Amino acid sequence: MQIWVLTMFGLKGNRCTPVVQGLILWVLFTNIMLVLYSLTNSAQAKKRVYEDTCPLAVGRLVTNATAPSRSTKPQSACSPAHNIMFMKTHKTASSTILNILFRFGEKHRLRFAFPDGRNDFFYPSPFQCSQVKDYRPGACFNILCNHMRFNRGEVAKLLPPDAVYVTILRHPADLFESSFHYYHRTVPFTWRLKGDNKLAEFLKRPQDFYSPDSYNSFYLKNLLFFDFGLDNNLEADDPRVPMYIDNLTKHFDLVLIAEYFEESLILLKDRLCWTMEDILYFKLNARKGSSVSQLTPEQRAAALAWNGADWKLYRHFTAIFWARVEAYGRDRMRREVEELRRRNAEMKALCVEGGDAVEAEKIRDRHFQPWQPVGESSILGYNVKADVDPQFKLFCEKMLTPEIQYLSDLGVSLWVTSLWGWVKDAVFTV
Repeated sequence: MQIWVLTMFGLKGNRCTPVVQGLILWVLFTNIMLVLYSLTNSAQAKKRVYEDTCPLAVGRLVTNATAPSRSTKPQSACSPAHNIMFMKTHKTASSTILNILFRFGEKHRLRFAFPDGRNDFFYPSPFQCSQVKDYRPGACFNILCNHMRFNRGEVAKLLPPDAVYVTILRHPADLFESSFHYYHRTVPFTWRLKGDNKLAEFLKRPQDFYSPDSYNSFYLKNLLFFDFGLDNNLEADDPRVPMYIDNLTKHFDLVLIAEYFEESLILLKDRLCWTMEDILYFKLNARKGSSVSQLTPEQRAAALAWNGADWKLYRHFTAIFWARVEAYGRDRMRREVEELRRRNAEMKALCVEGGDAVEAEKIRDRHFQPWQPVGESSILGYNVKADVDPQFKLFCEKMLTPEIQYLSDLGVSLWVTSLWGWVKDAVFTV
């Protein structure tokens, strides 16, 4: 291990400095955590069984038992969708969507396919049915929505054929900036970057600080492609890129765009036949402004060139998105967005102390403190108003609950995630 670390940093044959010794310790801790992480799914993987897609009758049996009555839409027009696959991509406002799905599923007593021991499905390994908590061959679920590396064949075995497949994308330049900020301390090759603006240094010559086979390297190149189970090291002009994108178009019923989040939620509401109340939200997992790097035009161009496959993916689905908006109706969309903003403003005034998100150290109740990146505390959270109206208190709390805590509230064991969080906060400090 020590030789590997020294070779990686070009220090083989030199005497270990305290910095290198610290890096060795970092890698040892990381590998220990990886072993613990893998233990939660290794047993299930050995028992992996291939079976047919979840039968539609099973899914309908579950949803019909809990289907709510709706007064806002005639039942003859459409019925609320309960079978949903949300492909949760990284750093795309997906945590906010997850909160919406958690609230809807909990309200209607739907059956979630959850991971076991952690908050993701053994990411970055491709998804397998055996990674689902209490999975048995033939098991059928309503909602699948935690982080995974997408594997369409395995996902389809858990959900009825009428499940709606949804995901969300973000502009690749902004996604890269956010991912670099959040994950670069967990990508060993970036540790050699000097100066205060490591992102700018990386973009000058990314190939010097990137290796396809290095630990966690996928966070720094075409992360969307990787999340969808594709080869993130393909260049934009590779003929496989448009083929893969076309294949995703066939798999997903609706692709949301983070830059047009409210319009995306209106399209989601329409596609799922939900109500406005179902899509009310507070922005979760947001970064404080001082931690966001303002990319120059040259840096944005470099980021897009480096993430060329993601750029093609984003442009393709953005064009489809706006075609959907046109079909929905621009005026109708404008009115719906205004209504959503009005309802959200009412909820913020009702629920949030001070009316906005605050830094983690200012959050009084640990239940509402969001997960932080390695070595810093840049993710904002909320304080619930002390005098919130009792009839809205529970609804407010659920809207403000971060992903990890909500999973625990829903009965998911997160011992591996909790252990990693303790190590992260106790050891990997900057």
